[in-house]
Amino acid sequence: MAATRESPLGGRYGRSADDRADRRLKIIGAVLGAGLLALVGWFGVSYITGQDVSGELIKFKVVSDQAVEAHLEVRKDAGTAGVCTVRTLSEAGGEVGWKDVRFDEPETRVDKVVTVRTTERATALELVRCQPAGSG
Repeated sequence: MAATRESPLGGRYGRSADDRADRRLKIIGAVLGAGLLALVGWFGVSYITGQDVSGELIKFKVVSDQAVEAHLEVRKDAGTAGVCTVRTLSEAGGEVGWKDVRFDEPETRVDKVVTVRTTERATALELVRCQPAGSG
């Protein structure tokens, strides 16, 4: 058996200053740890619940001076209708067309090729956003 060293005063005058400081640090650490855990949980829940509809631009193809084809992949909750907005840009960077594409399919993953009409030849197409249908 190993003998433990005790203070020669035997705790006669209460806890030492080191014991009080250690206890205070443990309490502060526990409170900060619990707060950090709650914050990470809150971010996780808000991220998951805020992602009802998400989309990705797979590719696009300029088919004429007045049209661009876009291949979109959308992931959403089953039964949720979604709307994705795409816009086309000219070589100078100006917007030359846009389109809201509605996804009413009951599947959770939908691939769709859509045609966006343009006012002049487009050189780029971008996916602006995807959101549940009916949300502003």
